[in-house]
Amino acid sequence: MRKTLSEVLVFGLLLILASGARAQDQSVRHVVLRAGRILDVKTGNVLTDQAIVIDGDKIVSVGPSAGAKVAAGATVIDLPDATILPGLIDAHTHITFNQGDTGYSALGISVPREALTGAKNARITLMAGFTTVRNVGASGYSDVALRDAINAGDVPGPRMLVSGPALGITGGHCDDNLLPFEYHHSAEGVADGIENVQHKVREVIKYGADVIKICATGGVMSKGDDPNASQYTLEEMKAIVAEAHRLGRKVAAHAHGAQGVQWASEAGVDSIEHGHLMNDASVATLKKNGTYLVPTLYLMDWHKENAARSNLPDYVRKKMEMVSAQGQANVKKAFAAGVKIGFGTDAAVYPHGLNAHEFAVYVRLGMTPLQAIQTATVNGADLLGWTDKVGTLEPGKFADIIAVDGDPLKDVATLQNVKFVMKGGDVVKNQYSK
Repeated sequence: MRKTLSEVLVFGLLLILASGARAQDQSVRHVVLRAGRILDVKTGNVLTDQAIVIDGDKIVSVGPSAGAKVAAGATVIDLPDATILPGLIDAHTHITFNQGDTGYSALGISVPREALTGAKNARITLMAGFTTVRNVGASGYSDVALRDAINAGDVPGPRMLVSGPALGITGGHCDDNLLPFEYHHSAEGVADGIENVQHKVREVIKYGADVIKICATGGVMSKGDDPNASQYTLEEMKAIVAEAHRLGRKVAAHAHGAQGVQWASEAGVDSIEHGHLMNDASVATLKKNGTYLVPTLYLMDWHKENAARSNLPDYVRKKMEMVSAQGQANVKKAFAAGVKIGFGTDAAVYPHGLNAHEFAVYVRLGMTPLQAIQTATVNGADLLGWTDKVGTLEPGKFADIIAVDGDPLKDVATLQNVKFVMKGGDVVKNQYSK
């Protein structure tokens, strides 16, 4: 039977598509990770002699090694003496800043230079076992550029949710208060009044923000403001949250002082960052509303231990001492009250790569090691809205996996020395290989 020209063309097209599909299937990476121990971060159970089967960047199955289906040509990685966990999540970092970039010295750092600093710190953070971060505050959308470069495979780094410039009031913690009047300078995220904060939310989303960061109170690293004092009003924050949520973005609120913590929670923000100067009423408000607290505590220890080399301006040093005198005790009350906790470090206030030191502070203040680990896995994924992507080792989720020696349920400090890191099925660090 003679075929028409159109039939021949269709048949040829189908052959091309079929061969392309076969080629695509052959290009998918197949990896089997055989683990001596896997920590189930949901339950705390430790499973032995397990295999994680990975196709491409996703986990296909987790189960006993004896029953694992190994595809032809699959790469097999054996870690018989290691404990395997999901990649860790840091929900409060400033990856485009360096420790010491504070005060007037920071004025000489351009946005392109900040982005390149971020590329360096992204690699350091990934190698420390943090495969996902939420970056809350950066100049000139440098964190947006970094996120996109990592996603494109141009530079190594964790998965990133980014805020771009943080929103704040004129003269507040999220403004730039270093230059005198004649410069007429305001930071990129400054917006006052309901109409202006609505516009600013839309603007930062337009330029790539995944999450909205706001300043509800004064801060430590800024000049001329008080960490106890509220900055955005309750009405302004309600407008920000309504606009952000309507446009599919969560809101993280920097807040130290008790009133600012309460107002931000009542406004409906998704997380309070720091909360170091809370009182019993503000802790109760967080509990009532189910608002996450991201407490960022190790920075206080680091600055006490490294006061001589932290190079803080005097106005910052005095506020750091004031907040450190109260912060951990106040957050301990939130732990005891059952407030939801997400892991965050404020890395850049101290050097990047030390993120996992935060766990030991949580344990010292009353958490079990498992609860501390959950803040950076299941809780972190829930806070970010990524429970279907990260946070546990389950089929369908990204193959973001770390390994450590020993048992982190007995000594959570083992997480300070991550020896194996996989992100999306790619091994980026393996100190077990010979």
